[in-house]
Amino acid sequence: MNEPSVVTLRPSGAAARKGDLEQWVRCRLMAGGSEIERLIQLLAKLPGLGPRSARRAALVLLKKRDLLLEPLAAAMTEAAAATRSCEICGNLDSQSPCAICRDGRRDPHVICVVEDVADLWALERASVFRGRYHVLGGALSALDGVTPERLNIASLLARVKDGAVEEVVLAMNATVEGQTTAHYLMDLLGDLKVTRLAHGMPVGGELDYLDEGTLSAAFKARRAL
Repeated sequence: MNEPSVVTLRPSGAAARKGDLEQWVRCRLMAGGSEIERLIQLLAKLPGLGPRSARRAALVLLKKRDLLLEPLAAAMTEAAAATRSCEICGNLDSQSPCAICRDGRRDPHVICVVEDVADLWALERASVFRGRYHVLGGALSALDGVTPERLNIASLLARVKDGAVEEVVLAMNATVEGQTTAHYLMDLLGDLKVTRLAHGMPVGGELDYLDEGTLSAAFKARRAL
């Protein structure tokens, strides 16, 4: 009586195509434990990381457990426990009010309104603004159901109500949602001085590589020399 043959799963023939081979290798690697799979899935949710990049990142972390994985896990745990939203501007910091709102060297008469904390951090890296900030927490979008009530607009109006604020800078993104939000805020702020970031050619930009919208904005914002 013939014994049943043992079949070994190996990518061959049609199964050896690039996608099938990658899936086969992935399944073999993930057979070791669901903890690694969960790590990869969480890393893949980060901006700029897809499944393949997440697997590479997970492998680096696991190989350098003492130097990277354990210190990173500890830092993330501490940050999750300590980080909070600033009660004044909406920035993320370990204290509320945040360091920017507590800084007496900042100009309290000028407020820069941004959509997200990432925008605030970008302006801080550039060191181009020395006033106070206000984070809206997003931009108006009818498609996504983002209404004025879901943004930090009421707290912005409360900050400018006492008359101490002389100027509001609208640093919205150059998107349909960002410009819609900027126009909405301009109507609400009334007679208060409202300015917005200039749109146009970036530093080092070449005309041939710019899109029509950027060229149009740059041409309309031309100024005398």
